[in-house]
Amino acid sequence: MNKILLLLISLFSLCFAVKAQELYVGTNYHPHDAKDVAKYKHDIGLMKDAGFKVVRMGHLAWDSYEPFEGKFDFKWFDTVMNMMDDAGIKVILDIAVRPAPIWLHHKFPSISNTDPSGNLIYPNHRYAEDIGDANYQKYALRYADTLTKHFGKHPALLAFGIDNEPGDGQISYSETARKRFIAWLQKKYKTTDNLNKAWASQRWSRRINQFDEVGFPVSGNITGAPERVLDFRLFVSDEVNGMLVKLCDKVKANAPNALTTTNMWYYSGMKYFDYSKTAYTGKITRGGNGFYPGNSLNTSWGLLHALFGIQRIQFENTTPFWCTEFTTFTATPGSMRKSAYASLMYGNQMVCGWTWQTMYGGEEQFTEGMTDWDGIPNRKYDEYKKIATEFKKIEKFFPYKPNPEIGLAFSFSSQIASSSFPELHDDQLQNCFSSFYFRNMDTKVVEISRSNTLSNYKLLIVPGVAVMDEATASKLREYINNGGTVIMTSNSAVVDEHSQVFTSTRPGRLSDVFGIRIASFEEPEALNEVGRDTLKGKKIRLEYKGKKIESQSSRFDVIEPKGAQVLGSITSLDKDYPIITSNNYGKGRAIYIGLPAKGEVMNPIIDELITALSIKKGPDVPQNVLARQIDGNHFLYMNTSGETKEIEVKGSLRSILHDKDYTDKFTIAPYEPEFIEVR
Repeated sequence: MNKILLLLISLFSLCFAVKAQELYVGTNYHPHDAKDVAKYKHDIGLMKDAGFKVVRMGHLAWDSYEPFEGKFDFKWFDTVMNMMDDAGIKVILDIAVRPAPIWLHHKFPSISNTDPSGNLIYPNHRYAEDIGDANYQKYALRYADTLTKHFGKHPALLAFGIDNEPGDGQISYSETARKRFIAWLQKKYKTTDNLNKAWASQRWSRRINQFDEVGFPVSGNITGAPERVLDFRLFVSDEVNGMLVKLCDKVKANAPNALTTTNMWYYSGMKYFDYSKTAYTGKITRGGNGFYPGNSLNTSWGLLHALFGIQRIQFENTTPFWCTEFTTFTATPGSMRKSAYASLMYGNQMVCGWTWQTMYGGEEQFTEGMTDWDGIPNRKYDEYKKIATEFKKIEKFFPYKPNPEIGLAFSFSSQIASSSFPELHDDQLQNCFSSFYFRNMDTKVVEISRSNTLSNYKLLIVPGVAVMDEATASKLREYINNGGTVIMTSNSAVVDEHSQVFTSTRPGRLSDVFGIRIASFEEPEALNEVGRDTLKGKKIRLEYKGKKIESQSSRFDVIEPKGAQVLGSITSLDKDYPIITSNNYGKGRAIYIGLPAKGEVMNPIIDELITALSIKKGPDVPQNVLARQIDGNHFLYMNTSGETKEIEVKGSLRSILHDKDYTDKFTIAPYEPEFIEVR
């Protein structure tokens, strides 16, 4: 009897697991633009006909639910939710705490942003709130509480969206923000002596004698010392993360079974913040973003950048990823489908088109969607319908679960500190991602100080991690000592956690691990004037294990080996400069490259390490074909080029997408996907 029971449980679990494998295709819908039941019926009918499974609604629409203070109106939206449920379409309902209603800005002017010159900014922008303001948070959380209680158990609900694009919008420099900054500094430093030491306040007579003397590091168009800038940006980051966590906690309290997601554009140039602090908590259960690769079909640079966006939001989370916004606009026919298949290879489970109807009012007026101004579907609707139809054929094998053996180190503090360098940390990080994108290999973006799984990676790349705090240095030291391999590039371990340059031997806190001393930096543009070659400007020529490599860089590190082996040198300048070194430390290996992360320099090293460390390679495919092995006998391909590509896979093959059989090889037409079962 017990055996039968166990068998039934196993079968039930298997059925549930298969059912759980699902892909969502849908759209962003804005019913608050026209509260018209007949229109809802028309639109939802089209969505259902297209095979859509999900809509995202409610974002940027706080005052559609609370038009006056404390006067909530959900009746109109109850109708929409019920109609979606009747159609079998699940809903992501955004908790639209930004923008706040005008009535709230009028009631509490302090919630409106203040610019660095002290001018109060009227809330014309969609993100015009000082998110740390106590009055703002009180009303935003009240709104979130009311919304999640009302809709938390609705059968159509799939997830609550936590804010939208929280990295966008201006930073506020109000007096209330300054006082909160002071309180944050007091908690961190305790005394002004500690603060002055961290801020190098002896420089330019900037000593702080009492905390109330603290001002913002930005005043008017002048930006102050890097130590103060870093602390201020960490303060802003803590406030944004704190609000995200509070919103997640509201959902947990009122709708414990609901998932949480968002369009987590944390790396906007407006208010870039350290999302890793929230990502590693797991409170946002489905990482999400707006996937905007540009309009092109025959180029893929935008696609590469958008895929990097998935990884830099996902970090080390193992749950499926959701593209809660996905391009429509005037994207070239076929390009949306191309991007949709490519996103599956990075763990994406959702293609939610932005937007349903072409916009006719507001700042996004003329933003083109799947239906025109009069509600009639256009070619983008047809393409999304095709995506939904095809995804239905293959969804039981998805979402794909990446299994990377390579980690790429991210550091928010280093992004802020690197603003004074020719290459930003983000740019170096993306260059590393690109190296493995072209190899069809999985990677993970890792925040080293927060990670508890570094031992899972055979190779860790540290690209321009300028800020080397004790926690990060300790984990790197331990990882290498225990047998890990690290590649570190220039502009790494330059400053401490206060953004002060190390006065000890660099790379700071790790010079013995890498077996080198970084003395200073030089500029090829200057040294090319006395070079032994005919190169000019920033160009350089180097040699790595007998291989000649041409590159260019604004700077390079002057490296003095202190036990490390020199593997490569710059050979085109006034003398040879060691530029690539390797040092054995404990059971592991520490490789240093005195140049920013660039493919032409890193690729030969990466190729060697893939073999030496027995790192699993990506599928063997022609150039410009993206590919992943989804499980033991299923492979996904996307031909991103305008040429037919032939793929060799030994065995009896079945195309699940096209219902065809092959033997040993098959072809993929230009810009077409393929999903192959090997029998």
